[in-house]
Amino acid sequence: MLKPYRSVPIQDCGESLVPIPFDVFPVVQPHPYQKLGAPYGDESPFFVRQGVHDRLLLAQTYLHQQHPGWKILIFDAFRPLPVQQFMVDYTLAEIARQQGLVPDQLSELQRQELYEQVYEFWAVPDPNPTCPPPHSTGGAIDVTLLDAAGQVADVGAAIDEISPRSYPNYYQHGQTQAEQLFHAHRELLKQVMTQAGFKQHPNEWWHFCYGDQLWAWLTAQAEPNQPVIAIYGSSRA
Repeated sequence: MLKPYRSVPIQDCGESLVPIPFDVFPVVQPHPYQKLGAPYGDESPFFVRQGVHDRLLLAQTYLHQQHPGWKILIFDAFRPLPVQQFMVDYTLAEIARQQGLVPDQLSELQRQELYEQVYEFWAVPDPNPTCPPPHSTGGAIDVTLLDAAGQVADVGAAIDEISPRSYPNYYQHGQTQAEQLFHAHRELLKQVMTQAGFKQHPNEWWHFCYGDQLWAWLTAQAEPNQPVIAIYGSSRA
């Protein structure tokens, strides 16, 4: 499955990966993918490019202006290529089991149909440096919100859920009070992140990016007369 952003050219600006400051941002720990056994080696999921770090601080400032005491909760950030491959394989196996299939006994057709579902949300773990997975660049980050009481704001779907409920506007026309609250929380997250310069993944309410190919492609959709160039390629923590 060729996603259109993967053809965007990259001119890496050379920015370093920097650690997300734990004294400023709460993070999900133990990290969900590390808990599953994802092969991070000596690398950490809580690194981003300097430009992403700076924009996260801006987003949190905007959030505080509207909701004092609320914070951006970091679920995931930097993802080495082997971790991307691990999570794609893990997700495919999970979907297979949910459909009553045995992951090691899939036909080629079944496997391709499952990959189509996986790649609607997960990026291809391609080692080609011209089209790295967004999280492997340090330019992508998965986030949600903590309210002033330290509780995760309910948005009506879990991060990484493989279903239409993951689409950012799924609850836009919600009829119940709960559904309207889910959408309001999603809109608040989107507002503070995009105000800080991020772009939101079209299929994932939690995924925001800056500087990578997806960000450049989404920017070009909104500003078609601007050059389409990504400033972050593959990176290492």
